[in-house]
Amino acid sequence: MSKLSSKHLLGIEHLTTEDIRTILKTAADFKEVINRPIKKVPTLRDITIANLFFENSTRTRVSFELAEKRLSADVVNFSSSSSSVKKGETLLDTVNNILAMKVDMVVMRHPSPGAHVFLARHIDANVINAGDGTHEHPTQALLDAYSMQEKVGDLKGKNILIVGDITHSRVALSNIFCLKKMGANVKLCGPPTLIPKYIETLGVEVEYNIDKALAWCDVANILRIQLERQDTKYFPSLREYALVFGVNKKRLDNLKKEIVIMHPGPMNRGVEISSDVADSQHSIILQQVENGVAIRMAVLYLLAGKKG
Repeated sequence: MSKLSSKHLLGIEHLTTEDIRTILKTAADFKEVINRPIKKVPTLRDITIANLFFENSTRTRVSFELAEKRLSADVVNFSSSSSSVKKGETLLDTVNNILAMKVDMVVMRHPSPGAHVFLARHIDANVINAGDGTHEHPTQALLDAYSMQEKVGDLKGKNILIVGDITHSRVALSNIFCLKKMGANVKLCGPPTLIPKYIETLGVEVEYNIDKALAWCDVANILRIQLERQDTKYFPSLREYALVFGVNKKRLDNLKKEIVIMHPGPMNRGVEISSDVADSQHSIILQQVENGVAIRMAVLYLLAGKKG
């Protein structure tokens, strides 16, 4: 059984390039499994997994739950909105109570960056980061890389554009770490107010003209404008953002080539992406959703091999 270099998935930053390649290769095997008439395998039959979501999530939570059930694991779902966290219980108390129930793995989304690192130091179970604040979202970056690879082949030397709200996006940071480790060229585009000043130290370029950026890339990964994380106005209006940075059919028609369009969801249609682009033949947005289950099955399977 292939293994990863760590017993946790805390972030792409902590993975080796070999780890990433192992996860993507394993995901390809599981994608074949989930397209069979009988989609279940008994691989994790003796493993209990707790899904701890301290922030709202639909796609990621459902995707993890589906992956766990496809692998025949026992699943415990926990939502902070209906728990003792509301009564003041600490993260460690909550997790210790769940571990007392003999849980083997913890999948957690938490609003605080670094919560997973803290957790991994204090508990014995494998910890998987399903998103920590504006820091990282490793399984999203892995499924994005897998989806790109399916479409354009080896990512080494490919031009990948990430457009939108880079400042508030954990997807952007995980994508940058992952794509750089895979040898891709990465460029960011968005309003100057939504691109952190330090970001070029990660080995990426910044372009503020969306048309130039689209002409450069092989793949454009378009990020949601995260209005719920914005405590101040970063641009005049959503209409203006759509005019200046929105990816629409007219912009794609002006290119002298075809590019691949991606979006991690949920989409603000008509803001960062138009419906005719999201639903076009350029788009692999629905494939990303399908690949998410295969990637999460791969991560769970590989970490189960690192018990103890």
